[in-house]
Amino acid sequence: MINSEIIISPILTEKSAFMTEKFNQYVFKVDVNANKIQIKNEIEKRFNVKILKVSTMRFKGKQKNSSIRSGGHVLRTSGKRSLWKKAVITLHKDSKIDLVEGDFN
Repeated sequence: MINSEIIISPILTEKSAFMTEKFNQYVFKVDVNANKIQIKNEIEKRFNVKILKVSTMRFKGKQKNSSIRSGGHVLRTSGKRSLWKKAVITLHKDSKIDLVEGDFN
């Protein structure tokens, strides 16, 4: 696995903003096959920070049904969302990542 493909994107929500302010934790969407050691090494290298803990969670893809109206007929179709993985990174108290104004690439 190429290191640049491990971190997909930061997750910026109200809950993640609260975790950043209160506990110095950051949330990222990561590759499904990445392990905690690879995630830790990539974030430490990319942002030059000291990491205390990495927690990961896997989310299953959901089945979705939809109906489409076309020419007076109703077409029913189903699909599946893909599974994904989230990592919660706890930083050392002196470290900080600026996701909004910082360089993520």
